[in-house]
Amino acid sequence: MVASPSGPGEWPVEPGRYRLCVSLACPWAHRSVIVRRLMGLEDVLSMGITDPLQDDRSWRFTLDEGGVDPVLGIRYLEEAYLARDPEDGTENGVSVPAIVDIPTGQLVTNDYPQITIDLGKEWAAHQRPGAPVLYPDELRDEIDEVNAGVFHDVNNGVYKAGFATSQARYEEAYTALFARLDELDERLENRRYLVGDHITEADVRLFTTLARFDAVYHGHFKCNRQKLSEFGALWAYARDLYQTPGFGDTVDPDHFKRHYYMVHTTINPTQIVPLGPEQAAWLTPHHREELGGSPFGPEGTPPEPLEHPLKPLGPIDM
Repeated sequence: MVASPSGPGEWPVEPGRYRLCVSLACPWAHRSVIVRRLMGLEDVLSMGITDPLQDDRSWRFTLDEGGVDPVLGIRYLEEAYLARDPEDGTENGVSVPAIVDIPTGQLVTNDYPQITIDLGKEWAAHQRPGAPVLYPDELRDEIDEVNAGVFHDVNNGVYKAGFATSQARYEEAYTALFARLDELDERLENRRYLVGDHITEADVRLFTTLARFDAVYHGHFKCNRQKLSEFGALWAYARDLYQTPGFGDTVDPDHFKRHYYMVHTTINPTQIVPLGPEQAAWLTPHHREELGGSPFGPEGTPPEPLEHPLKPLGPIDM
């Protein structure tokens, strides 16, 4: 069940027609939040944010007044899936990010890697002036190669370690994860970004895992050879991105800590959510600008500052 709002077909790009539904807890959805902001698409593609805590019907809009998404008029994201396919719409689960067609209430796409590509390319006519080119033609092969390794060993690798049901599988994922992180750390010693001289898709995809590493994956998923903050170049690189508009201002540790520690009860049966680590360390100087390059490219500019947090949460129920 995947379609794309691009081209002249069933789902053409059209300002105001679609709604991007995300969870601020989810690293796969976080990518689309970042790219939407970098591209300046807020006025043409609205965004709904789900509760980080799911129930047996998965992602729900309980953070909104009355527990209903104010644009789609639904309580659960699964309603958009079932509107598209009433019989088998949720057979493979309900995932975020999801783009929903507002007039019909139907799911358009949940293809998370393609969504960010499309936001960067197919929505070009509606992007802000100065938006970066995240997937330039001349760098695509290298970006794809980097993304493949990062996906298998890092993005998905932390999950393979965290949800492993045997010691052997855990150790295999753990070993591959830190081998890849060591490789990335070395790669970033002499270059500011993963590919080229400015931010690309590769940086977006790695960042959303790094943003959760010390707070979640290090302890919760037993990825504990060392913390991100104990790396050299990789930690400085992560701070550089965090301090770049569009990255750190879309990070909400409250959302992702509550999700992982309260939803994964087989891993954390007490559902106690850790208070740390403090986010202040992400704001310390990184000195990465000394390597050259610029975040948004030679003609790019940063997005406007956010006026308010994306979706703050109340206190945890005791």
